[in-house]
Amino acid sequence: MGDQQVSPLAPYDPPLEETYKNLLKNELGGSSPMSVQEQIIVEARELPLIDLNKLRSGEKEREECKREIAKASEEWGFFQVLNHGIPRNLLVEMREEQEKLFRKPFIEKLNDKNLLDGSYWWGTSSANCLAHQFSWSEAFHLPLSHIYDSGCLTSISSTMEQYASKVSELAQQFAEILTENIGQDPSYIKQMCLPNTCYLRMNRYPSCPLPQEVTGLMPHTDSDFLTILHQDEIGGLQLFKDGKWVAVKPYDGALIINIGDLFQAWSNDVYKSVEHRVVVNKWSERFSMAYFLCPTHDTIIESFVKPSVYRRFSFREYRQQVQEDVKKFGCKIGLPKFLNII
Repeated sequence: MGDQQVSPLAPYDPPLEETYKNLLKNELGGSSPMSVQEQIIVEARELPLIDLNKLRSGEKEREECKREIAKASEEWGFFQVLNHGIPRNLLVEMREEQEKLFRKPFIEKLNDKNLLDGSYWWGTSSANCLAHQFSWSEAFHLPLSHIYDSGCLTSISSTMEQYASKVSELAQQFAEILTENIGQDPSYIKQMCLPNTCYLRMNRYPSCPLPQEVTGLMPHTDSDFLTILHQDEIGGLQLFKDGKWVAVKPYDGALIINIGDLFQAWSNDVYKSVEHRVVVNKWSERFSMAYFLCPTHDTIIESFVKPSVYRRFSFREYRQQVQEDVKKFGCKIGLPKFLNII
């Protein structure tokens, strides 16, 4: 672990630079597009920081903590938590195993379908022009059902299974608090989001010689109920708030939670699914791990408050629409496609 300066030409890196430069050459004759980092002012601000020890204290402290979680979800759509119950040694082990996995040769990661069940991807699969915001990153995107099926995993399986179990419990806890806050049965979320419907994604952002031209991960919102992120000390996560990109400083030992599109729609815009992105670093690679709390594909998303901002839709329908829009436009449209036209 620690800050490592890794060359973009390392044998385990995907051909990000070559692909991006080819797009640049074909479209602009080698001239430089407007920097993605300079389009909008970036400022550093502190995310709400919540101590979850209060959930294990007296009734007054528990209720105060729940209010803090709800307020941050309404005003920011993002917050950080301390004393979350995931042991530090487990986070360290998970990071070490993650590094080993990404250090495998690129060809092996790309072609070995037995490597984490063929869950590897890199760059932006839809990118065929600069407008598609080519992402400088690689990842393993795993359904939790695969994680619990140790036959499809490598030696990382035991550590990953422990982590998945802990973070799943934490996600359910947040979901129940937020569900109760909007006046609904907190157990309802368990009926929608099952262990085999959620996902874990391990991310790596290689050092980038073109930090002013590309993002590590293009601006987007998450298509789930909520996401729990563990990131390293390098930083790079930014969210869009009050007309500006806000840089999120890494906080030692903290996890980051953000609201997804489904919670925004289900809460009738009480909670906010906020656009965010990852910027790249010229000298250092960055690692992160995200857990996505997702429902079954047949789950119907419909606000209990009327009039509803969004029309009734299934999670399957939502995912299909997102995929179609990315293929057609190079980016996700998301909830605006599901507005309730009266």
